[in-house]
Amino acid sequence: MEKTCIDALPLTMNSSEKQEIVCIFGTGDFGRSLGLKMLQCGYSIVFGSRNPQKNNLLPNGAEVLSYSEAAKKSDIIIIAIHREHYDFLTELTEVLNGKILVDISNNLKINQYPESNAEYLAQLVPGAHVVKAFNTISAWALQSGALDASRQVFVCGNDSKAKQRVMDIVRNLGLTPMDQGSLMAAKEIEEYPLQLFPMWRFPFYLSAVLCIFLFFYCVIRDVIYPYVYEKKDNTFRMAISIPNRVFPITALTLLALVYLPGVIAAILQLYRGTKYRQFPDWLDHWMLCRKQLGLLALGFAFLHVLYTLVIPIRYYVRWRSGNLTVTQAILKKENPFSTSSAWLSDSYVALGILGFFLFVLLGITSLPSVSNAVNWREFRFVQSKLGYLTLILCTAHTLVYGGKRFLSPSNLRWYLPAAYVLGLIIPCTVLVIKFVLIMPCVDNTLTRIRQGWERNSKH
Repeated sequence: MEKTCIDALPLTMNSSEKQEIVCIFGTGDFGRSLGLKMLQCGYSIVFGSRNPQKNNLLPNGAEVLSYSEAAKKSDIIIIAIHREHYDFLTELTEVLNGKILVDISNNLKINQYPESNAEYLAQLVPGAHVVKAFNTISAWALQSGALDASRQVFVCGNDSKAKQRVMDIVRNLGLTPMDQGSLMAAKEIEEYPLQLFPMWRFPFYLSAVLCIFLFFYCVIRDVIYPYVYEKKDNTFRMAISIPNRVFPITALTLLALVYLPGVIAAILQLYRGTKYRQFPDWLDHWMLCRKQLGLLALGFAFLHVLYTLVIPIRYYVRWRSGNLTVTQAILKKENPFSTSSAWLSDSYVALGILGFFLFVLLGITSLPSVSNAVNWREFRFVQSKLGYLTLILCTAHTLVYGGKRFLSPSNLRWYLPAAYVLGLIIPCTVLVIKFVLIMPCVDNTLTRIRQGWERNSKH
């Protein structure tokens, strides 16, 4: 069987080809889903159950026998049973001798047992070849069609031939096997499904710290300062006004932090004169979290858009607008139209709209289902070229928002500049360094280094 199974289309093998029989111990949700998937991909399935007569939910075409009888039908047996029920396998030691046992179990918590479930299974049935696989795939993914990251199946085992046969099955199911080495890797593989957003922790913590810092910074400037000097109660600003300053600054900062590690990596390569030296661990981890940082930045940008849309219906805005209109009517005067102010206002809005549009485009193309439909050059163009264009537009949006009062001394409160000024520090730094890196004299050297040239190479 050289062709892989296509999701949602039941496939059968040619009648001239011999159907490979696979045995599945266990008739739970995962065992049934895996059996159905394998039937669709041309395998002949036999289930092993403690009650063969009471299983009415199994897929059509599958045979149901006792554990002992089912084990005799195939030399590949998938153990879809929890570890606490493995004891009955000791009674089948002779039948399982020399067979391939695929352990797919997971635990309820990390380090629940001293050894992995697969190693424990190998101890119970020492004559069998135990392979760890399929534990990172859910029953739902098998039923609905494994997509995105759920295509990866981590496989490990001590017998290379047994492991290869299991990997062949994985490929025929339309999944991607990832060889993790010997059975010693089983414990680490079993911990993968138990990890809660491992790549999101740093972005979440960073976003939380940024939001908390910026919120209290704005409270000091916009609530505490007016109360101390003017006895004004501006606490109502903490509901919409201040969050609508915190969210865009956080979004812009996180977007800049998506591209900052790439800039740092380029500087390190230029300094070292080679690409064959490993980056520091913190930089590696930072680069692996760029997608998560970008998606969180997009989320904060969405919040900024939503908060901005509700500004006209706020009580304070309606009150201020009504008072201004009445005052102008009583005094019989109007504010003169300012072309420069109109340009600044329209430019600010236009840059925000364009920046947000490209922001959304970056978010959409980062989805695996979309990125899989484009080639590497197209993906890199969107994420790199359009990504920097998005950063430029959003930075310009913030600069124009500051306008004439950007560095005005009257805008300082307790010598603290406006919050958007702080939000421009990292984006402007990234853009300036990137501009230097794309200069021909620098870019040519960097390109040569990334193509394998070394400054101190003896060859």
